[in-house]
Amino acid sequence: MTHAIEVTEHGGSDVLAWVEKSVGTPGPGQVRIKSTAIGLNFIDVYFRSGLYPNETPFIPGKEGAGVIMELGEGVTNVAVGDRVAYCSLMGTYAEELIADSGFLAKLPDGISDEVGASIMLKGLTAHYLLHLTYPLKKGETILFHAAAGGVGLIACQWAKLIGATVIGTVGSPEKAELAKANGCDHTILYRDEDFVEKVKEITGGKGVDVVYDSIGKDTFNQSLDCLKKRGMMVSFGNATGPVAVPNLGILAAKGALYVCRPTLFTYIDTPEAFVENCDVLFGMVESGKIDITIGQKFALKDAAKAHDALEGRATIGSTVLIP
Repeated sequence: MTHAIEVTEHGGSDVLAWVEKSVGTPGPGQVRIKSTAIGLNFIDVYFRSGLYPNETPFIPGKEGAGVIMELGEGVTNVAVGDRVAYCSLMGTYAEELIADSGFLAKLPDGISDEVGASIMLKGLTAHYLLHLTYPLKKGETILFHAAAGGVGLIACQWAKLIGATVIGTVGSPEKAELAKANGCDHTILYRDEDFVEKVKEITGGKGVDVVYDSIGKDTFNQSLDCLKKRGMMVSFGNATGPVAVPNLGILAAKGALYVCRPTLFTYIDTPEAFVENCDVLFGMVESGKIDITIGQKFALKDAAKAHDALEGRATIGSTVLIP
């Protein structure tokens, strides 16, 4: 028997229970993994709360890293003892788990298990946002909300490497300094400043080419006002609640704007696409071009405390759960 975090009913962080679980043996095409590190993400909160529907009981968690302990029939792409990272499954809040071998990425020697666990969702998200959803170009200007968060710190570094001017919203002076050290040219303290006015001031009234917004309901409408004519609003999260689809006429009145709502898993829906995207991300991290900030660690059994910190915006960078 091993242990895992289980959700038997949707609700607050108090529904995260530490329980004994039997893992079983891997079937054809599967492997058994011993977890070494687990990434914390807002999507875990969405499933826990019921914002994203999911049948109970279930084990939350969408990313992690570990060591392969056992192979199922027909598995040839990985071997026992390999260090791997993953994000295309549900149930990573566990000491051991069964996974489809096709959606595992071997970790290079230069990337630790903790870093590997913390970059799968966040790093791959930064990659698709900047390169696939809105292919950012040198000389363009972006607004990235939650610039000192796990996705934000990676994305801002990557955007700066592309040659963009990076504006980021943050919640405190300490987070502003961190964001600036990770690629932000300008930071806006959203609790103290009107971010629309600040964006207009920074851009000389022109607005930005693209807004990347994971905050959701509380920032969506104002984010539209930060865009240039024919600018792109990329809404990729719901930290403050889901966004209602606006009257399309609003987009016309604000400058013939574009709005999209992408998800990572539409970009890594095949093993080939998954590995291809991971190779790009791992190359950027292993080369040192992108630095990963793990701001806090919690024991897996204390997942509720980690969720409280995340929802309370008391975290910086990535958060890792340790089994």
